[in-house]
Order: sequence, then C-alpha cells, then structure tokens
Amino acid sequence: MVLFRRAEELSLLEKLIEGCGEGNSGLLLIEGAVGCGKSEFLETVAVHAEKHGGIVLRAMGTAEERRHPLGVLRQLTAEAPPGALPPPSSPDEAGRVGTMRRFAAAVCELSTTAPVVVCVDDLHHVDEVSGRQLLHLARGTRGAKVLLALTESVHEHGDDPLLRTELLRLPHFSRLRLERFTPDDVRAMLPGHAEAEAARLHRASGGNPLLLRALLQDPGTRPGEAYAQAVLACLHRCGPATPALTEAVAVLDPLATPAHVARLAGATEPAAARALAALEDAGLLTRGRGLCHPAARAAVLEGTDPDTRRALHREAALLARGAGAPDTAVAAQLLAARHTGEDWALPVLRAAADQHAADGALDEATALLSLAREACPDEARRAELSVRLGVVTARTDPAAAERHLAEPLTALAEGRLDARALGPLARTLAAQGRIDESTEVLERLASREGRHPGAERRPGDIPGEDPLDGLSAFPQWGAAGRRAAGGPGAHPAVRTGRGPVHPAALWALPAEADEGAATHAAELFLRGASLAEGMVEPAVQALRTLLYLEGAERALPWCETFAEQAAARGATGWQAVFAGLHAEARLRLGDLNGAAETAEDGLRAVPARGGGVQLCALTATLVRARTAMGRPDAAAAVLSRPVPERLTGSVQGLAYLRARGHYALATSRFHAALGDFLDIGRHMKRWGLDRPRVLPWRSDAAEALLRLGETHQADRFLADQLTTRDANDPWVRGISLRLRALLREPKERQAMLTKAVDDLHRSGDQYELARAMSDFGQVLQTLGEPARAAMVNRRAWHVAKECGAEALCVRILPGHTGEAQRSAAADDAPHADRVASLSESEKRVALLAVHGHTNREIAQKLYITVSTVEQHLTRVYRKLEIPGRQALPVDFHLGVAEFI
Repeated sequence: MVLFRRAEELSLLEKLIEGCGEGNSGLLLIEGAVGCGKSEFLETVAVHAEKHGGIVLRAMGTAEERRHPLGVLRQLTAEAPPGALPPPSSPDEAGRVGTMRRFAAAVCELSTTAPVVVCVDDLHHVDEVSGRQLLHLARGTRGAKVLLALTESVHEHGDDPLLRTELLRLPHFSRLRLERFTPDDVRAMLPGHAEAEAARLHRASGGNPLLLRALLQDPGTRPGEAYAQAVLACLHRCGPATPALTEAVAVLDPLATPAHVARLAGATEPAAARALAALEDAGLLTRGRGLCHPAARAAVLEGTDPDTRRALHREAALLARGAGAPDTAVAAQLLAARHTGEDWALPVLRAAADQHAADGALDEATALLSLAREACPDEARRAELSVRLGVVTARTDPAAAERHLAEPLTALAEGRLDARALGPLARTLAAQGRIDESTEVLERLASREGRHPGAERRPGDIPGEDPLDGLSAFPQWGAAGRRAAGGPGAHPAVRTGRGPVHPAALWALPAEADEGAATHAAELFLRGASLAEGMVEPAVQALRTLLYLEGAERALPWCETFAEQAAARGATGWQAVFAGLHAEARLRLGDLNGAAETAEDGLRAVPARGGGVQLCALTATLVRARTAMGRPDAAAAVLSRPVPERLTGSVQGLAYLRARGHYALATSRFHAALGDFLDIGRHMKRWGLDRPRVLPWRSDAAEALLRLGETHQADRFLADQLTTRDANDPWVRGISLRLRALLREPKERQAMLTKAVDDLHRSGDQYELARAMSDFGQVLQTLGEPARAAMVNRRAWHVAKECGAEALCVRILPGHTGEAQRSAAADDAPHADRVASLSESEKRVALLAVHGHTNREIAQKLYITVSTVEQHLTRVYRKLEIPGRQALPVDFHLGVAEFI
C-alpha cells in the first residue's frame, strides 16, 4: 500500500536498475520522514533487482549497532555468495585505503557475473567505519554494474558529517524524497470508503502511510491498538531525544512551540525545534493544533508516570497563562493537572467553561465547572457554580441538572446561601417550572435587599436587575406578570405593576385581550429564534402559547423543528423538553400512538439515571396516552418510576398529577383521581394559571365525581368551567358539554352532545371526538333511533380505531373487529374522482350526515331548508353511486375549515 501513487518514484527505480544492468553504476538516496515508506521502498528496490537477475546485498543500520564498528559491512559480506567478498578484519585495518579498495574491487568483480545492488537502510545509524567503506564503494564502482540504494531520515544524520556531503558530490547521485499521502491520494486508494470517511482517515493519520495502514487494521478503522503502536514506533524512530520531547508536545498540544517544549522538557530550543519539525513532517503534528489525533496524544501520555504527567500539565498551565493563551487552553491544562492553587485558576475555569458551553462542548464545560466547584472555598461562589452546572447540564441531562441544584437549595433551607447566589438560583428554578421553589428564593432575595417581596425596586437597588429578565418571549406583556406593591389579592401571574416578574408568569398564557395578537407574536418569535442558551425558555413559552391558544395543529411543526434542531446539536436535554411539547400536541390531536412514541423517544434521548421535574411532562403524556389506549399495565409501569420531591410545586408536576388521575379513573380508584385533580386546581388558582385550555381540572374532577355518584358536585364543576375565560374554546366547551350531557335527560342530552361533537370536531381532538360520538350513539339508541345510532357508532369506532384507543373501540362496538366492514368498504368505496366531483355544499352536507345529524339538524346548522338538504344528499348518493345515507363511507372527512 505504501507504494500507491508512487509512479514517478517507481519509474526512476526502473531506470536505475536497467542502467545498472547495462554497466551504468548508480547511487540512490531515499529520504523521507519516519513512517513514509523508506524501508518498504528499499525492499521494492531489492525485489525489482532480483527479478532482473541481480545480486542483492542487504544491510540495516541501527542505533545500537552504531557503537559497534563494521556492523553494516559484516551484514553486506554475509549477504554475498561465499568467498565473493573479503571478510572485514579489525576496524583499524578496515579503515585503511588499501582495504577499502580491495573491498570495492571485490564488489566490481562480483558485478561481472550479475548486477550488484547494495541496499542499506537507515544510513544515519551506520557506524563510522562502515560509512567510509560505503563512500569508497560509491566512488570505486563507477562504470561497474553496481547500484547503491540508501535510506536516510530527513531529520537525523550520522556521526560523520562528511559522508552525506561526499555522497552528494558524486555525479551519479540521485535523491528521492518520499512524501506523505494527500487527501486525494487517500480517497483514490480507498474507493470503497465514503469521501467523509476517507477525509477522517487522512486527518487521523496525517497522511502518514504507516499510521494509515494501522488505522485500516484497527476495528472499524477507528484508532485502536495498532494505531497506538504505530504512533510509538514512529516516535522511537525519530531519534532518542524525540520520545521525551514528544511527552512535552503531547502535554502542551496546541500550545507546543519550540520555546515551550524546550522549557517543559528541559531541552535546548534547537533540539525542540528539530523534534517538532520531525513530528510535523511525519504527519504526527500540526502546528497550532497539536498531535494529529487524541488517540496519538493518549498513546504518548499513557506511559508517563501520573505524578509526572500532572506536574507537566501544571507547568504547562503556567506557561500558557504567561504566554497569554486563551482561557480554554489554560483551563485544559489546569483540568489535566487537577490544579487550582493559583489565584487566577477559578476565574479562568469559569470563563473557559462558559466559552465551551457557548461552543457546544458541554462535556468540557461540565468538567471545568465541576473542578472549580470542588476547589472553591467560598460557599456563595460554590453555589453559583452549582447553579451554572445545572444550566449547562440541562442541555443533555435534565435530571442531573436538577441534582446539581440540591446543594444550594439545602444551603437556602439552612439559611447559609449568600445573596449573590439567590438570583441565578431563582432564574434556573423558574426556567425548570419549579414555581414554588423559585418564589421562595425570590422572597428570600427580596428580604435580603430590605424590600417587601411584593414591592417595586427602587432606583439604585442592588442587584438592580430582575433575576427572571429575558426568560419570556413576550416582554411587551411583562407587566401582566409583575408583582405590584399593595396587590395582595391578585394572582401572581396576573398582578400588574413594575416589580420583578413572578415565576408563574413565565408559564401563563399571555394576558392579552386579543389572543390573535399573542399567537401572531409567538409565531414571529419562533421564526427568528435560534436554539442557544437563553433562547430555550422563551421558545418553550412561545410554543405553549401556540399550542393552547391556536391549537395543536399549528404548534406541531414548530415543536418538530425545535426538537430536530436540539437533536442535531446533541442537546438531548433540550430535545426532551421540545419532545414533551411535541408529544402533548399529538395527544391534543388524538394521536395516541404518535404521542406515546414521541414521549418514549424523548425519554430515551436522555440518560436513564432517575427522573426529574422537567421529564415529568414527558412521563405524564406517555401515561395519558397509554391509559387512553387501554393499556393500564404499561401506564402503571411508567408511574412506578421514581419522581422528585416537591413535585406538585412545579408546572410539570401538575401535568403528572393529571396523568396519574386519569390512570386512577381507568382503574376505578375514583377518590384517588379526584384528589389529584383537586390538588391541580388548588395550585393553579394559587399561581394564577387557572386556564382550562392548559389543564381542565374541573372537567377531570367532574368525571371522577360522576363515577362516585356525586352528580350535583360534578355539575357545579362543569358549570364553573363553562364560565371561565376559556369557555368559548371549542376543546374546553366540547369536553365540558360531553360530561354535562350525562347529567341531563335524553332529549337535552342529545342536543348537548350534538354541540359537543361539533366543538370537538373543530378542536381537532379525535380521541375526545370519538368519546363524544360514542355517547351520542348511545343517546340515539335510547331515543329509539337505532339506524342513526348504528351510523354514529360505526363512525365513532373508526375514529377511535384511528386514534389507537382500543379500549374505547371495545366499549363502542363490543366484539367488532372491522375486518368484514373494511373488506366490504374496500369493494364499495367510492373512487377519489367521485368524491372530488362533489360540490363544496354537497361535501358539507355529506360530512354532517356521516356524523349522525338529521336532515333538520343539518338544515339548521347550514342555514338552508330541509328540502335543500334532501336535494344535496340525493346528488351525493348518485355521484358516489351508493344507495343511501347508511352507505356513506365512514372515513369521509374534510378539513376543520370546511366543517360548519
């Protein structure tokens, strides 16, 4: 492989061997950096010579044999036919001119029988006497069939400076420089590898043929044992001083300059410069970037004594600091040395961690912050570092991020937390949705500043900034979430004034009379938002605003976009946050399978080392989806996982309570369900977040009360929900009317359920629509309309089936599988072109008929006469080629905008 793309070199070799056979002597010096294939090319010379009938004499110089005179000469003599060359005598005798002439004459005599090719590897290691013999041989064999092929490192030369100079002066001298492979060379020689893979291999090997061959031998072409051994072999062959100097290079890495290497290794600067040049020419080093691969650096440092290595890193940190190196470079040395004894160490570690976090290097940032926290003697600063660790770790592991806050929260409870740490702690807790804890910290901060917790800040107050500033996507509505002095009766999320924002306000829907303006502002924000630290919390607020005010269908693509961006950045914690919103949006559309799948993917993305508050939202969606699908065992398995303490003090904790309550309803534990739902209501009222669009706890509680037979209490909760500001929302009104209808006589129940079906169809929630249609079918059966009931139940079953709600399917049509009906429907289903032939008016009438409305109800809903409805249906039957209403396809559906 090392001879790949060596066409010019091989051409020169062929020319020299052919000339040798014709009586033209040759002298070839093969140069190159270590690992670039000099020895293998020399072997190629020998093989080609033997193929042409030549006599090959091989010898190799070594560092050990350099101290033993005549070592190389003895190797050459032993390679010759017996008696062809005179054996060397003593070094003194061999160094005489007469002896050297006799040796050269013997070689010339041997060449009369066949061309003689003398191959000597590593000329720089040849002993002095053998070197003089080779020089005299090169001079004395001109005109004979003799070719001398020698290899030499470009960065090492022998003890005799005249040998190389005299060789260069000879007229038949040829020089051949073997270079490293270029990226194009590597791509061409590995046609079975992708271009990106070939580029990676070139970077890891530096184009060095020996390292590249080792990489291809390692499993998966990833640096392993073969690669490490090849690196060490290269260093060993760079000279005796190079391994020691390379330790300094590996420690310094991108900071490796001749001056720094010399100081760290205790060598001279010229020696350090030579070592760096040798490493660079071999592809092992790139100036300003360090060794070619972290595995190469690890291979060098693995054999270094740990205490020595830490001392080297400590000295390197001082060198880097003195040279004005970036904080990240200095901090890397401090981390490797586990050294924080300098006055400037902690600020450098913190600054470097922030830079790494901004660059997305989260492991490095976490390691530096952890070291700084361990070494920090000041409790206030240590608490700040813990909070900062929580913020950084939240990108990849929300549960670990919450664990980092345990120490400052303990210090707060014991009254030991310094005021400087209160603001960052409150901000982080608010961002995580931990409203009670964040409020407690803010109140402590206000008391430390000498203010009433609800009072406004005065000019010149310290710290003078709202700790929660910047977390909201809607600063123009910030006043709606501020705590004003003298407003004890107001809810935290809706108080007005110029005080600091209450944590609950960040999780409230914007207090804007025109909700269209709020959703428009949210979408504008999302269009311009880029995923970075400080932008996740506002993005979450904007997405929640779209989800709950505009509908899940509008929010769904944005949730997907941000979850994909987080995954692409490796920010698995952020990915889980956006996956939670994505799963909730799918659940709001009745896509139970999709919601469960998205929630499970989000939970799998983060480390499985215990739950956290932020992950409770994903867990809650998964439990609700599994429960609605009729899989209580799967829901119970999720609920059995540990949850954090003070769970109900968080927004995500309330979602978890709702999911647990739904599971309790499904398993006939109605009192437990009611307790969870009422607990949600108490917290939402206390925080000023009581919006049924987000958590309709009243209808949930009403359903539990209905199961307990408390009809009066249930009706009161439902009536209360229908008087809230969200009462006109189709989803809120639909689920409320469905349950309230159960408390009415059949005729009134039918009217209520008709409205509920209409509302839930507009809301897009197919699961709640199926539940309402199921109840509607039952009341039609009670009222003696079996044909209509059958049509409605058939449609409800199919909607529930599409949602994945198997338990609901069984309740609607026990024992029904849909196989026979699907087969018949497939045979009788109208072609798409027939459906397309319907007018818009005919489509609307047909859709309402599919949902079980009578002709009179359709006429009232569309503001047309009953006769017009009958005419439209007659044309629909004719165009679809079906006998009547019962044959209308159950999967006949249109967009919400077309449903009136």
